[in-house]
Amino acid sequence: MAEAKPGRLGIGVVGAGKVGAVLGAALRAAGHAVVGVSAVSAASRERAENLLPGVPVLAIPEVIERAELVLLAVPDDALPELVAGLAGTGAWQPGQLVVHTSGRHGTGVLAPARAMGAIPLAIHPAMTFTGLSLDLTRLTDCAFGVTADRPVLPIAQALVVEMGAEPVVIQERDRPLYHAALAHASNHLVTIAAQSAQLLAAAGAEQPDRLLGPLMRASLENALASGEAALTGPVARGDTGTVRVHREALMHYEVETGATDIRQAYEELARATAKRALARGLLKDGQATDILDILSPRTTPLNDQEDPQ
Repeated sequence: MAEAKPGRLGIGVVGAGKVGAVLGAALRAAGHAVVGVSAVSAASRERAENLLPGVPVLAIPEVIERAELVLLAVPDDALPELVAGLAGTGAWQPGQLVVHTSGRHGTGVLAPARAMGAIPLAIHPAMTFTGLSLDLTRLTDCAFGVTADRPVLPIAQALVVEMGAEPVVIQERDRPLYHAALAHASNHLVTIAAQSAQLLAAAGAEQPDRLLGPLMRASLENALASGEAALTGPVARGDTGTVRVHREALMHYEVETGATDIRQAYEELARATAKRALARGLLKDGQATDILDILSPRTTPLNDQEDPQ
């Protein structure tokens, strides 16, 4: 454990979930002293023990009372009630730094703490967490969405830099859009991978991940490096016959299994891809029209027809 240095902060961690425990450990490694952590479930207590050994597990009011900086790592929906409830008990202290890790919220959610003299900061890691020590090394390749009042913005940025990550300033009004972008990229990627693996298993592949892994990794790397110039596949080529065959196969699968989400997701994403490819000149008007017609929701799926054969 790094020794506490002069000028360093006493940090209290509220919520020893996957994010809170890891960020607490990262700040501790930077020389700050973690003076207390709240952990309710058995999993969070074990996480606190592994990542923050020797740090006392305390009730939330005790954590706040001891801390110069309070790190609130709780679910987005729970944050407003928690902040307001603690304000109602007079827990927040003048000059205390109150930092939350929510992607959706900026500093406005911390208004009850601000009203009592606390200094609100929002830092959100654009990364998925396992809650294990390996997350600490991943922070060095991570960016944080940072929101704070201009006079204290350097404090929020410095905290992120101390954890080895990169601060990216997000305006208060833009936090929901920022978070939607990250959720769309991360969460829906998982859904697409799961849906594709399900189809491959149905097609007889015993290890779908062996087929998907190299393809998805290369596609992601190419997309990040080249943007939509990296787009390939039947939609980008205007290959209407292949798109039609795909849709028919997915309709048959839907009839056989009752799983409607895969066809619907394929159609919606293929329509979005066709529109974006048209806007960027990758498709001609006629090609895009043909593909969008094939994918039209007006076309009745097989399971809505009287005779799917």
